[in-house]
Amino acid sequence: MTEFNQERFNAAYQIVQACAGRPLLAQPTLYVFSNLSSTNQTAWDLFEQGSPIATTIIALEQTAGRGQWGRQWTSAPGGLYLSMVLTPDLPSEQAAQLTLCTAWGIATALRELPPKLSGTTELIEIGLKWLNDLVLHRRKLGGILTETRLQQGRITKAVVGVGINWTNPVPDTGINLQSVLASTPTPLIESLEMLAALTAYGLLSGYERWQQQGIEPILLEYVELLAHRDRPIVINGQSGKIVGVTATGELRVQLPTTAALSSQTVCDSEVLLKPSTISLSYPL
Repeated sequence: MTEFNQERFNAAYQIVQACAGRPLLAQPTLYVFSNLSSTNQTAWDLFEQGSPIATTIIALEQTAGRGQWGRQWTSAPGGLYLSMVLTPDLPSEQAAQLTLCTAWGIATALRELPPKLSGTTELIEIGLKWLNDLVLHRRKLGGILTETRLQQGRITKAVVGVGINWTNPVPDTGINLQSVLASTPTPLIESLEMLAALTAYGLLSGYERWQQQGIEPILLEYVELLAHRDRPIVINGQSGKIVGVTATGELRVQLPTTAALSSQTVCDSEVLLKPSTISLSYPL
């Protein structure tokens, strides 16, 4: 049975924060469970009971995890299943910015901090798949699910759930992190606790940067990590190329000529696809 040591997590988080050289305003308060139906649901339950920002739930196993497209699944032991509560204040139409900033933060932390921690120049080539997936070697490493609550048209409460494959079994379209790191000469991430610390720090780092600077500087770096940028795509029979993501989370697809596509927004030979309108298949 997979185990998780909370003291090791706390120590790892302090090491990660010191290595990043950027202390964060919020600090995670961690609750660990051996088995939950959903870490997001438990986070909401604690949130409603008055738990503060950055309250973090980790389960070693989930029986009814939630994902994009309304999917539910069982999350086997060996993965990282983490949810964190946040208190944003933004219009409901900008909800995708929470996913953009936290996905960028997690991917960046997993790419940039392990080499610093281990003193090597090796890099874990983690990328992003629109809108909310972590990608490694063209396969799915993890996913992010953001759930929100509205008050007078504004998002004032959010739970960001993250699932990352560590040692758990995965389908052919997936990949787990330890299988990749096993072939590296230096152990870049040594434990589930360190992976959780990197993920929690990255999530909070992306969120706090978004609060301080807005989405535009993050979006530029998010697009740089987009694993399917410049890849071909066919939309309603028309061939195009993925070129980026908008500040409201739409996928930007460049068309060879100005075209009129029903039910899509077309501007200057570009179509904007709203989140959850199409699914990009693996492997990328």
